[in-house]
Amino acid sequence: MEQVTLTATCGFGLEAVVARELFKLGYPDVKKSDGRITFTAPIDAIPKCNLHLRSANRVLLKLAEFPAEDFDAFFDQIRDLEWEGWIPRDAYIPVTGSSQKSKLHGVPALQGMAKKAIATRLQDVYKSELPESGASFPVHFDMRHDQCSLFLNTSGDGLHRRGYREKAGVAPLRETLAASLIQLSVWNRERTLLDPLCGSGTIPIEAALIARNIPPGRNRSFAAELWPRIPSQLWDEVREAAEAAIDTSEMLPIIATDQDYHVLKVARENARLAGVEEDIHFQQQDLSETTTKRKYGCLITNPPYGQRLNEEEEARQVWQTLSDVTEHWSTWSLFIFVASREFESLFGKRATRRRKLFNGSIECTYYQYLGDKPPSMRKRVISDEPRQAE
Repeated sequence: MEQVTLTATCGFGLEAVVARELFKLGYPDVKKSDGRITFTAPIDAIPKCNLHLRSANRVLLKLAEFPAEDFDAFFDQIRDLEWEGWIPRDAYIPVTGSSQKSKLHGVPALQGMAKKAIATRLQDVYKSELPESGASFPVHFDMRHDQCSLFLNTSGDGLHRRGYREKAGVAPLRETLAASLIQLSVWNRERTLLDPLCGSGTIPIEAALIARNIPPGRNRSFAAELWPRIPSQLWDEVREAAEAAIDTSEMLPIIATDQDYHVLKVARENARLAGVEEDIHFQQQDLSETTTKRKYGCLITNPPYGQRLNEEEEARQVWQTLSDVTEHWSTWSLFIFVASREFESLFGKRATRRRKLFNGSIECTYYQYLGDKPPSMRKRVISDEPRQAE
């Protein structure tokens, strides 16, 4: 099978999470750099990675890397690539790019130049104009330290677009980031998971998808599905194998609460679209009323950040309430994602671990409070667990 070089992009600080996902998919030999994980694999890794990666932003097919300190070098190197090996005459070719610490830093100008270079090559090969009426072949260039990396974007839309979140709350957490937070916790399907500030349900839904081994790309399509060089049979085989691997066995409930009835209604609909509504117990409840009868569990939540001046006091009150309700939960592990370096002082407890991550452009900290380890959950009778939030 043809070998290709792929780059999975991700948020800064999440490289190890994506690398671990790639290892589980059968790709152990990877090279990590800021926001990128690069590896060589058979061509069927394109459908596999797009369908299964939970924390990556996109899967890019790497075509070339070359020095480009001036416009002539940039244009010539792109024009000389054998684009016709991937791109047919009628392809629609959008171009995106980025530039960091490079002499060529004007991204819009570079986009236009890259598009012209590709068109020049393809017009010369196909001996005709390019109607751009067919499938999309998104091109992406990344300039770093005067080195240009050139890619085809096999995903199309970002992988956070799972196909289940038609509506979201006021400040929704991206699905890829939510999946990362879960994988950075100690939670597994043999523990109870609670999100007492669930909003539109992204954390509980992503947890249920992980617990069921449901591929995150199950309900969407990808740009490369229409590329002639990747047989449609490969996509069909990967999807069929993924469906067969879904875990339908009984599991502990995931509990999602929020004080807002309308937001919970959206969360329930999102869970239904994701196919996990039976795995999540949604309940309207104020944060201050949160209690538990379960000895062990994981609380994973994304409370308000208080970034705006008029919201700061409200956020502080939420953090204090969260501290009050979990004060005696010594056997629970708490995972709290906020954009504040003052959180620990307001929460009244130093975190076991801290991890700097980004929610978009907002620098955040993932505070991790590890509770006592539970005995083996496999010995417990799951059906005896009550589906209650208290």
